[in-house]
Amino acid sequence: MAFRAESETNRGYERALNYLVPRQGTPEQRDEARELVIDLIDKYGPVIDSYPSWHPIVSNHNNRNPVTTPSDRCGYEGLDHTILLAHAFITCPYHGADEVIKAVNKLPPNNAAYIEAELLEIPLYNPTTQSVLVKCEWNNPIPSDRMIPKNIAIPLMLEKEIPCWTWASFSENWETMRPYFLGQPYGSRSSLFISQDTGQAMKTIWNGIINTGMYGPIRV
Repeated sequence: MAFRAESETNRGYERALNYLVPRQGTPEQRDEARELVIDLIDKYGPVIDSYPSWHPIVSNHNNRNPVTTPSDRCGYEGLDHTILLAHAFITCPYHGADEVIKAVNKLPPNNAAYIEAELLEIPLYNPTTQSVLVKCEWNNPIPSDRMIPKNIAIPLMLEKEIPCWTWASFSENWETMRPYFLGQPYGSRSSLFISQDTGQAMKTIWNGIINTGMYGPIRV
């Protein structure tokens, strides 16, 4: 099926509301939760399935085993009942919100953004959770469409990928690397993070890199 940003955005929006608005809550609790989820999506969305492996939210990982969703493999602890947004994620543990926040505070610095965590006053997913917002605050402003521009996305991609030449034995082609570079959902050269223009620039640069042979032969 072809990638359609608008339909994917709408799908994610409904999924987040269905998941995060507590079914067990009172009407007032449900209304408060719904309003909060809408506000968070408006500010940090859209809802996504996974991040590019270079995204500051998940980039604290071993380059030999790239990560595209938040977990202990990229420095987080205590996550539970989690919804991912393009520039943040919401996690709703029943206990241990402090564990989430402490782990975020220990993340190493990133050249493009800083990651912060805050306890939400309104519980999401269930009235008894301790919901936490973990957000990516970019050092330089991003456009109003919330796409990550070339001058940020490509340096972050290269920062993760170039060092791999020291141990790689073969190159992966663009088709294989698309979910790692574009995030999910994605199309041929774009996603909910990356415009067609940025995606095409990434593809051109990646093809140029692997054609140098620096990683070894291209795996087909």
